[in-house]
Amino acid sequence: MTALSRPCLQQLAPSRATQRGRASLTKPRHLRSVVLASTTQALAIEADRLSVSFKGSSGHKQVLKRASLQVPEGSFHILLGPNGCGKSTLLRALGGLLTPDSGTVMVNGPHGFVFQNPDHQLVLPTVAADVAFGLGRLRLAADDVNRRVQQALRAVSMEDFADRPVHTLSGGQKQRAAIAGVLAQDPKVLLLDELTTFLDDDDREGVIRAVKGLVGGPSRVTALWVTHRLEELPEADGASYMEDGRVITTGSPRGIAKHLAKLGARVPMLR
Repeated sequence: MTALSRPCLQQLAPSRATQRGRASLTKPRHLRSVVLASTTQALAIEADRLSVSFKGSSGHKQVLKRASLQVPEGSFHILLGPNGCGKSTLLRALGGLLTPDSGTVMVNGPHGFVFQNPDHQLVLPTVAADVAFGLGRLRLAADDVNRRVQQALRAVSMEDFADRPVHTLSGGQKQRAAIAGVLAQDPKVLLLDELTTFLDDDDREGVIRAVKGLVGGPSRVTALWVTHRLEELPEADGASYMEDGRVITTGSPRGIAKHLAKLGARVPMLR
């Protein structure tokens, strides 16, 4: 696994990177500005200058520092950065799981959130029952629920696991079941938080393949995929790089890879 680490961050970024500054899709003014790509596509996700802080025993810690992000509709977009840079906090703000101190958020609805650990999301004993669980609030007829469950499981290649006990699934199968539970609710945007962190290579590839198969198409589904794993970068349509609570730059996967390589990171897709 190739990942961005804290030592790498310290090597790549000067100490001034902790200063506050306007955050956008280019680097803050104390870092060299890089614009890797632009788009005229409609946006599925737009965050403008989000700030988030948490209160701890030593006072308030600012996790997001005027972070901005734009994701085109119908794309598979990777949000990349070292551990602790604010990726998951930004994703939670986009998903409405926390309220920013300041800034604005626009996300096409409905949207679904899938957590890093599927055990936090799978609550019923069998796969089909769990996928159907979120549909209870929609008051659908039983035939409609069954149809949605089967369609969602088929979309992630889990239709043969409908009656399987959840506790017998592998990590990748659990992630795909969690994705199916979100898909059954017909989302326009998928917010995906480090889904492959605990997976082996086979399960990781299966989860990525399942998500990529959902993106675009007539329904114009958009996926924002948070990761710190550089080897996942080639899978994306576009990517953004975060550092110290800010979105530093955005562009094509290869453009982001070249940018990171210039900073000293070893990027597999450039070897």
